[in-house]
Amino acid sequence: MIQKIRNNIYLLLFLVTSFLTSCSQVKKGGGDTHRVGNVDFFVDESFRPLFTTSVDTFKGLNPKANINAIYEPEGIIINKFLNDSIKAICVSRNLTEEERLFLNKKKVNIQTDKIATDAIALIVNDLNIDTNISIENLKKILNGEIDTWQHFKTKINVVFDKTNSANYNYLRKLVQVDKFPLNVFAVESNQEVINYVKNNKSALGIIGLNWISDSDDPKAVNFMKGITVMGVSSKEGGEYFKPFSGYLYTKEYPLTREIWILNKGSRNGLHTGLVLFMKGEKGQIIVEKSALVPANAPIRLIEISTEE
Repeated sequence: MIQKIRNNIYLLLFLVTSFLTSCSQVKKGGGDTHRVGNVDFFVDESFRPLFTTSVDTFKGLNPKANINAIYEPEGIIINKFLNDSIKAICVSRNLTEEERLFLNKKKVNIQTDKIATDAIALIVNDLNIDTNISIENLKKILNGEIDTWQHFKTKINVVFDKTNSANYNYLRKLVQVDKFPLNVFAVESNQEVINYVKNNKSALGIIGLNWISDSDDPKAVNFMKGITVMGVSSKEGGEYFKPFSGYLYTKEYPLTREIWILNKGSRNGLHTGLVLFMKGEKGQIIVEKSALVPANAPIRLIEISTEE
C-alpha cells in the first residue's frame, strides 16, 4: 500500500515537472504548438496590411499565440533566412533552385507555400490627368528615357518604399538595370510613398496593391483620398487594366506578383500553425476580402459598369 502511494507521488511529481517544463519552453518560444507560443515572423513591408489582418484574426482565435511581425526589405529577409538566423518569412517569391540546394546541404527542412496573388500598383496625384501607362513607357521612365509627363508637362519623380524591398526588386527585374536614374528614389515605406504622391503633383508612386485594395478597411479608404490608381497595358496601344482582383486572376493586369511564406520552423510549431491558417479557408477568405487572389480558392469574376 505504501509502495503504491509512493508510486503515485512519483507519477504526480513527474507530471507536474513535465507541465512546468512545457510551460517554460512555450514561454521561451522553444515549445510552441500550432496555437500556442511566441514566434518572430519576418515580412516585406509591402505586405503589411494583409499580414496584419491575418495575424490579428489568428490571434483572436488563438489568444495564447504571440506573433511578432518584423518588417524589413525582402532582400535582407531572404538573406537572413538562408543564413539560418530566422525561421519564417513572407516575401514575393519562392526559393530559387540554388537557394534550395544551399539549404539542403545544411540539412534544413523547408516548406514553401503560395498564399495569394498580389500586384504592384502605380499611383499618381489626383490632379494628374496622365492616368494610363503602357509597360513599355513604364520601362522608359524607370531607365530615364522618359522623364516628363505627357500632358502634365512636369518632371516625373518615381518613388518606392525601400531599396532591396519586394517592390524595388520587382522594378529592377522589370527593366533589367543595376541602378535607377536620380529621379527614381526610395522613401521609407509604402505609406510614405502614398503621402509623397498626395503632396507632389509630379510623382509616380510604386506600392503593394494590398495597401489600398481592401475597400472595407478605413485606412485603405483614407489612403485613396488624393491619389489615382493608374491603368496599365501590356503593350503600347493595348487595353488598359487597373489592378482589380479579376484582372489579377486573368493576368490581364500585367504587374501581378505572388505572396509566399517560406518556413523552416517545426511542423508542430506556431510558425506552421499560422501558415496553415493563412492557406486554409479562413485565411483565404481574408485574402479574397482584401481584393487579392487567393492561392487555394477560386475567385468570382464580376464585371462592374459605372456611370459618371
